[in-house]
Amino acid sequence: MSLMIGDKSVVTIHYTLTDDAGEVLDDSRDGDPMIYLHGASNIIPGLEKELTGKITGATLKVTVSPEDGYGEHSPEAIQKVPRSNFEGVEDIQPGMQFQTESPEGVQVIVVTEVSDTEVTIDANHPLAGKTLHFDVSVEGVRDATPEEIDHGHAH
Repeated sequence: MSLMIGDKSVVTIHYTLTDDAGEVLDDSRDGDPMIYLHGASNIIPGLEKELTGKITGATLKVTVSPEDGYGEHSPEAIQKVPRSNFEGVEDIQPGMQFQTESPEGVQVIVVTEVSDTEVTIDANHPLAGKTLHFDVSVEGVRDATPEEIDHGHAH
Protein backbone atom coordinates (compact mmCIF):
# COMPACT_ATOMS: atom_id res chain seq x y z
CA MET A 1 0.00 0.00 0.00
CA SER A 2 1.34 3.42 -0.93
CA LEU A 3 1.87 6.02 1.74
CA MET A 4 -0.15 9.20 1.36
CA ILE A 5 1.63 12.54 1.71
CA GLY A 6 0.94 14.10 5.10
CA ASP A 7 2.74 15.84 7.94
CA LYS A 8 6.06 14.16 8.73
CA SER A 9 6.32 12.57 5.27
CA VAL A 10 9.55 12.83 3.32
CA VAL A 11 8.43 13.51 -0.24
CA THR A 12 10.43 13.26 -3.45
CA ILE A 13 9.06 15.21 -6.43
CA HIS A 14 10.07 16.29 -9.89
CA TYR A 15 8.57 19.55 -11.10
CA THR A 16 8.54 22.14 -13.82
CA LEU A 17 7.74 25.68 -12.70
CA THR A 18 6.41 28.21 -15.22
CA ASP A 19 5.03 31.73 -15.02
CA ASP A 20 1.80 33.09 -16.53
CA ALA A 21 3.52 33.50 -19.92
CA GLY A 22 4.55 29.84 -19.91
CA GLU A 23 8.24 30.65 -19.44
CA VAL A 24 10.08 27.89 -17.54
CA LEU A 25 11.47 29.38 -14.32
CA ASP A 26 12.81 26.15 -12.82
CA ASP A 27 12.85 22.48 -13.77
CA SER A 28 14.13 19.59 -11.68
CA ARG A 29 13.71 16.96 -14.39
CA ASP A 30 17.21 17.43 -15.84
CA GLY A 31 18.79 16.83 -12.46
CA ASP A 32 18.02 15.50 -9.03
CA PRO A 33 14.45 15.51 -7.75
CA MET A 34 13.49 17.76 -4.86
CA ILE A 35 13.20 16.04 -1.48
CA TYR A 36 11.45 17.81 1.37
CA LEU A 37 9.77 17.25 4.75
CA HIS A 38 6.02 17.78 4.36
CA GLY A 39 4.38 19.98 6.99
CA ALA A 40 7.63 21.73 7.98
CA SER A 41 7.27 24.81 5.74
CA ASN A 42 10.07 23.57 3.47
CA ILE A 43 8.13 24.47 0.32
CA ILE A 44 5.60 27.20 -0.49
CA PRO A 45 2.21 26.72 1.23
CA GLY A 46 0.12 26.56 -1.95
CA LEU A 47 2.13 23.68 -3.39
CA GLU A 48 2.35 21.83 -0.08
CA LYS A 49 -1.44 22.02 0.39
CA GLU A 50 -2.09 20.53 -3.07
CA LEU A 51 0.39 17.67 -2.49
CA THR A 52 -1.29 16.61 0.78
CA GLY A 53 -2.96 13.23 0.35
CA LYS A 54 -1.19 12.34 -2.92
CA ILE A 55 0.73 9.07 -3.37
CA THR A 56 3.82 7.95 -5.30
CA GLY A 57 3.09 8.08 -9.02
CA ALA A 58 0.62 10.96 -8.77
CA THR A 59 0.96 13.78 -11.28
CA LEU A 60 -0.70 17.13 -10.88
CA LYS A 61 -0.79 20.66 -12.22
CA VAL A 62 -0.96 23.30 -9.50
CA THR A 63 -1.47 27.06 -9.84
CA VAL A 64 -0.24 28.99 -6.81
CA SER A 65 -1.27 32.62 -6.21
CA PRO A 66 1.30 35.06 -4.79
CA GLU A 67 -0.37 34.88 -1.33
CA ASP A 68 0.26 31.11 -1.21
CA GLY A 69 3.65 31.40 -2.91
CA TYR A 70 6.36 33.96 -2.24
CA GLY A 71 3.99 36.77 -1.25
CA GLU A 72 3.08 39.99 -2.98
CA HIS A 73 5.83 42.28 -4.27
CA SER A 74 6.45 44.78 -1.47
CA PRO A 75 7.64 48.32 -2.27
CA GLU A 76 8.88 48.57 1.35
CA ALA A 77 11.43 45.84 0.59
CA ILE A 78 13.23 48.20 -1.81
CA GLN A 79 15.63 50.53 -0.03
CA LYS A 80 18.50 52.90 -0.66
CA VAL A 81 21.43 52.21 1.65
CA PRO A 82 24.80 53.94 2.00
CA ARG A 83 27.45 52.54 -0.33
CA SER A 84 29.66 52.20 2.76
CA ASN A 85 27.44 49.26 3.81
CA PHE A 86 29.22 47.32 1.05
CA GLU A 87 32.73 47.98 2.38
CA GLY A 88 35.18 45.52 0.86
CA VAL A 89 33.14 45.05 -2.33
CA GLU A 90 35.02 47.00 -4.97
CA ASP A 91 32.75 46.75 -8.01
CA ILE A 92 29.06 46.80 -7.03
CA GLN A 93 26.84 46.16 -10.05
CA PRO A 94 23.06 45.90 -10.54
CA GLY A 95 22.00 42.25 -10.45
CA MET A 96 24.52 41.26 -7.79
CA GLN A 97 23.07 39.24 -4.93
CA PHE A 98 24.12 39.33 -1.29
CA GLN A 99 22.99 37.45 1.80
CA THR A 100 22.11 39.38 4.90
CA GLU A 101 20.77 38.50 8.34
CA SER A 102 17.21 39.56 9.06
CA PRO A 103 14.83 38.81 11.96
CA GLU A 104 13.40 35.99 9.77
CA GLY A 105 16.86 34.50 9.13
CA VAL A 106 19.15 34.71 6.12
CA GLN A 107 17.72 36.88 3.36
CA VAL A 108 18.92 37.40 -0.20
CA ILE A 109 19.00 40.97 -1.46
CA VAL A 110 19.53 42.05 -5.06
CA VAL A 111 21.29 45.25 -6.08
CA THR A 112 19.05 47.16 -8.50
CA GLU A 113 20.86 50.52 -8.81
CA VAL A 114 24.26 51.97 -7.86
CA SER A 115 25.34 55.60 -7.45
CA ASP A 116 28.51 57.15 -5.99
CA THR A 117 26.99 57.31 -2.50
CA GLU A 118 24.03 54.91 -2.44
CA VAL A 119 23.05 51.39 -3.42
CA THR A 120 19.41 50.48 -4.07
CA ILE A 121 18.60 46.98 -2.87
CA ASP A 122 15.51 44.81 -3.28
CA ALA A 123 14.76 42.22 -0.59
CA ASN A 124 11.67 40.86 -2.37
CA HIS A 125 11.93 37.20 -3.37
CA PRO A 126 12.49 37.11 -7.17
CA LEU A 127 9.14 35.28 -7.53
CA ALA A 128 7.18 37.64 -5.23
CA GLY A 129 3.98 38.88 -6.85
CA LYS A 130 3.98 36.12 -9.48
CA THR A 131 1.36 33.44 -10.04
CA LEU A 132 3.28 30.16 -10.26
CA HIS A 133 2.34 27.10 -12.30
CA PHE A 134 3.77 23.74 -11.24
CA ASP A 135 3.67 20.49 -13.19
CA VAL A 136 4.56 17.93 -10.51
CA SER A 137 5.15 14.19 -10.36
CA VAL A 138 5.41 12.47 -6.98
CA GLU A 139 8.42 10.15 -7.15
CA GLY A 140 8.37 8.84 -3.59
CA VAL A 141 6.81 9.14 -0.15
CA ARG A 142 8.20 7.73 3.11
CA ASP A 143 7.86 8.37 6.82
CA ALA A 144 10.39 10.85 8.22
CA THR A 145 12.93 9.65 10.77
CA PRO A 146 12.84 11.13 14.28
CA GLU A 147 16.05 13.01 13.41
CA GLU A 148 14.49 14.55 10.29
CA ILE A 149 11.42 15.61 12.29
CA ASP A 150 13.66 17.11 14.97
CA HIS A 151 15.76 19.00 12.40
CA GLY A 152 12.75 20.15 10.36
CA HIS A 153 14.02 18.91 7.00
CA ALA A 154 14.72 15.72 5.03
CA HIS A 155 18.17 14.18 5.14
